[in-house]
Order: sequence, then structure tokens, then C-alpha cells
Amino acid sequence: MTSHPLASPNEAARRADNTAVVFNIQRFSLHDGPGIRTVVFLKGCPLACPWCANPESINPGIERLLDPTTGEATPAGRTHTLAEVLKECEADRPFFEESGGGVTLSGGEPMMQHVFATALLQELQQRGIHTAMESTGHVAPRVFDRALDHLDYLLIDVKHHDRDAHKRWTGGYNDLPLRNLSRALERGIRTQVRIPVIPGVNDALDDATAFADLLRSLGVERVQLLPFHQFGERKYTLLGRPYHMAGVPALHPEDLVDYRAAMVHAGIDAFF
Repeated sequence: MTSHPLASPNEAARRADNTAVVFNIQRFSLHDGPGIRTVVFLKGCPLACPWCANPESINPGIERLLDPTTGEATPAGRTHTLAEVLKECEADRPFFEESGGGVTLSGGEPMMQHVFATALLQELQQRGIHTAMESTGHVAPRVFDRALDHLDYLLIDVKHHDRDAHKRWTGGYNDLPLRNLSRALERGIRTQVRIPVIPGVNDALDDATAFADLLRSLGVERVQLLPFHQFGERKYTLLGRPYHMAGVPALHPEDLVDYRAAMVHAGIDAFF
């Protein structure tokens, strides 16, 4: 399992002109933080999870999605300035104000483009817009701490309770996600922990109990379970990449009743 390196000083220098490679700006999202959200998806991820539903987010550069049947090519990613992104977010302000929503940064890992991402969070807060971030947590602590300075709400994935298994499946150990999760909780930032439940990776009842024990030790009380799905499979074909989860059955909430019950029994309020 390979992974991309953490955001580096070279990346910071490259993004110092306040531009970023964005692969989508999604409006009217109801699942990426409170209220109605505008979600800004930044390219680049330090991990390489084989179940990733947005494989076009992993490579930090601009790519093409090529349909092998029609030959039609669609760009995955475009360079945006900070002003351009802010303008698009501001257009949705009436929906934010009516619903208690705001802007969520996502990816990939948005902190792979941390200079731009932190500047965007800061500017949004200064304008009175609620800020949220979806993160792998696999981010250098000093970079993550700077983002927390301008963050109202954090959604963070914990992909495996076991350090070595986390490395085997994602390309990175779970030390950084757990450290950054703890830091967010210490600073009193409203935080939603999420567990992607993947067949053959972390879907056993023993995994549920181990997750609960680990997260409870950090002060986490509530966890969202994300059942595995196959929604991203076609994107791998369009990118010309192998999809290693082909044939793995999708999970649904009804498949995880006992899993959820095991977490609840161990002291964690788990929900879908």
C-alpha cells in the first residue's frame, strides 16, 4: 500500500499565491456538517485507502477522467484562486443563515493544500460564515493546529483501531489522526468522529469493541458509522486505475445492527 507524503514546505511555497487545485464545489449538501453546506473539495490525499469513493481526489495534480467507450475526457481538478472560491461560497450565504449551515472543506485531505485551506477558513470566519472540515487527520500537527484556529466543526475519520492494520490498509499509521482528534477535543471544537466500516478490514464485532475502547479513552462519546459502498467504482475505470474492492459486498445499516450494538454496549453512542 503506497501513500503520498504529508504536505511539505515545497507545497506551502507553491500555494503561497493563494491558489488551489479544486475538483468540485458542491452546493446544498446536508451531510457534511450542520445545516445546508457548500463543500469545497481540494485535491490531494496522503493516504491510499482502496475503498476510496473519490479516487480523483488522491493525486494532488489535475487529471483527466477518460471514458474508454466514448473517448470523452473530463478534467478532474481546476486551479481556483481564493477570491473565486470565496465568491462561490458567498453566493450561498442566504442558505447558511436560514439553516445554520456554512462551508465545509473536504478532499482528499484538504490540509494537503494547507496554505490555501487555512487562508480560506480564516477568511470565512472573518465574514461570519460557519466553517467545517472533513479530514483524514493524517496531517502534520503544526499544520492541523493552525487550521483549528479557524474551525467551528470537525469531521474526522478513524479508519482502524489497530496501528499496524491502519498502516497496512491506508498507507499510514493512525498516530496522527488520533493525536489530531485529541487536540481538537482539547480545544473544545465540536467534533464528529466517523468510522468507515469495510468488509474484511474492520467489520468484525471485536473491531467494534476495540474502536469503542480506543475512542472512549480519548473522550469521544458519539460516532457515526459509514457502511461501505461501491459508488466510486466507475471512477477508477475512468482514471485507468485498478479497483481493488471489486466484488466486495456493499454494507447497509441493517447489516451493522450487531456492530452498532457492540459499540453501544462498550459505551459509545454509534449511529448511521
